[in-house]
Amino acid sequence: MIKNIFTGIKAYAGTLKLISKLGLWKYFGVPMLISFLVASAIILAAYTFADNFAFYISKLWAWERGKETFFLISEILSGVLILILGFILYKHIVMALSAPFMSPVSEKIESHLLGVERHQHRDTSFSEQLWRGIRINVRNLMMELLLTFPILLIGFIPIIGLASTVLLFLVQAYYAGFGNMDYTLERHFKYDESIKFVKQHRGLAIGNGMVFMLFLLIPVIGIILVLPLSVTAASTETVALLKDQNRLKSNDI
Repeated sequence: MIKNIFTGIKAYAGTLKLISKLGLWKYFGVPMLISFLVASAIILAAYTFADNFAFYISKLWAWERGKETFFLISEILSGVLILILGFILYKHIVMALSAPFMSPVSEKIESHLLGVERHQHRDTSFSEQLWRGIRINVRNLMMELLLTFPILLIGFIPIIGLASTVLLFLVQAYYAGFGNMDYTLERHFKYDESIKFVKQHRGLAIGNGMVFMLFLLIPVIGIILVLPLSVTAASTETVALLKDQNRLKSNDI
């Protein structure tokens, strides 16, 4: 799996060049706008509601002395918690809503890599792609939250708790990479088949998602560029895997 993680990371090399070569930037306009608006809404929510949550939390402090300090700490922690939950939601919301725009990008990359103008695959409509994106990402969100809460509890255990941060990062990376890979898998596999395929190639999903998550740490530019680069990287490696396993129908139509 370690080898596949590095493969997923290395796939980002040359993505900007490939996007420009195939003229794909025009397809990223709406997804980049969605990404920016969702991220902005999360940051605004943290700024707006941190005071409200802190107000109720501060009532737990029964003494006058230190009340302002406790309120400040509560406000900071509330803001951080909203941001953490918000950005867990962020990638799934953006990926789900971007599915109809990312599928054509993935298809063009696939055509380029296979060297054919058109190739055989499942034909899906805009609404079907959107529904597929919503279904996959709601499923992934539920699974991610199911894993996140126990990992957060582990964080309170001395020494062992240090691993919780790494585990949280890997879980988020896996589901980010999962979503990026499904833009390609959507044309070739049904829902259950895609889940099985990604599970078999967890390392690739984690590697792709690790860079995805790190991009989100870059103010503004990271939020705008994260989807174009991560989808392009995931598409190239997913197509390569499918081709190696003879699971692509590459005959001209």
